[in-house]
Amino acid sequence: MPYYSFDLVVSGEYKNQGGLILENVELAADRADQLATELSIVHPELKAKGCSVRVTSAEDTEVYRTPLDPIPRRRS
Repeated sequence: MPYYSFDLVVSGEYKNQGGLILENVELAADRADQLATELSIVHPELKAKGCSVRVTSAEDTEVYRTPLDPIPRRRS
């Protein structure tokens, strides 16, 4: 199974948030979304700074990124 690293992105700087061995990139993306939600609750000031959580593969390739303050979905 692949290893994924998670970083908090603040003003172009990457702050390591750890890593996990997960089955696929979809699970890594789900975990990144959860981490972004948790960080936005614990550190609400980061939302206004345009911060995000990025996921990189073991080869150090970015495979997913999610903002701490996601754009609300429009309701039909």
